Amino acid sequence: MVRPLRIEFPGAVYHITARGNARAKIFKDDADRDTFLSVLEQVLTRFDWLLHAYCLMDNHYHLMIDTSEANLSAGMRQLNGVYTQRFNRRHRRVGHVFQGRFKAIVVDRDSYLLELCRYVVLNPVRARMVREAKDYPWSSYRATAGLSLVPRYLTCDWILSQFGKSRVATQKRYRAFVAEGMKAPSPWEKLEAQMILGNEAFIATLRRPGSDVREVRREQRFLGRPKLGGIFRKTAERHQRNRAIVEAAVRHGYSQAAIADHLGLHYSSVSKVINQEIASDSRFKT
Repeated sequence: MVRPLRIEFPGAVYHITARGNARAKIFKDDADRDTFLSVLEQVLTRFDWLLHAYCLMDNHYHLMIDTSEANLSAGMRQLNGVYTQRFNRRHRRVGHVFQGRFKAIVVDRDSYLLELCRYVVLNPVRARMVREAKDYPWSSYRATAGLSLVPRYLTCDWILSQFGKSRVATQKRYRAFVAEGMKAPSPWEKLEAQMILGNEAFIATLRRPGSDVREVRREQRFLGRPKLGGIFRKTAERHQRNRAIVEAAVRHGYSQAAIADHLGLHYSSVSKVINQEIASDSRFKT
């Protein structure tokens, strides 16, 4: 199975998650959580990252990371690798702590960073571990909301700047914003290619012309492609529709099944159109 593409560039923002191997706990007690945050602080300093939000659950964690350089993978190897060593040493065990690689969603700062920072700190509430975000001590909520001291590894400035200039007033507005989050739709409904959260303009900036994408998953090779509705918008006549079918499949990477479903056709009909059009028009040959 091909591994997902890692999109790394200076100034990228990510929602990071990593889960315990076989769904096991990665934090057995508060001492483990303290150890993880200590390792995280070292990684933030070494790789020049900013931490906007975090939440440590029992068998996984969430981080909102802002990277100044294209070094996400290197930093995450350090974070999970060092923590695994310390966890195993403390609990006198061997083997993997985390289940495979971490998951990284690249985030459009302007459109989704604030929303995801809220999503992260509401995890214990959604899991019914606590009634309110302020009741959970192992997230960034209390510090950002002005309910506890801000640790050295956390930056609250960007989040609070979205609510005004007065520190006290912005913290109050932040608390109200988080409280409203339980009624908000899931941000993951707008996820593209399983690893990007942003509008079409943001996605377009992530396209990498000329790169070798043979080992990149199909849906990630066609980031920023037009929607099927747009491709077939002006296809009243059969020959226009047939050309659009080939464009959708060959140029934009849509599966024949997806095209057939969109048009209300049988899969075999779409396949037949593609074969006929390619055979008769060299412009569609690759």
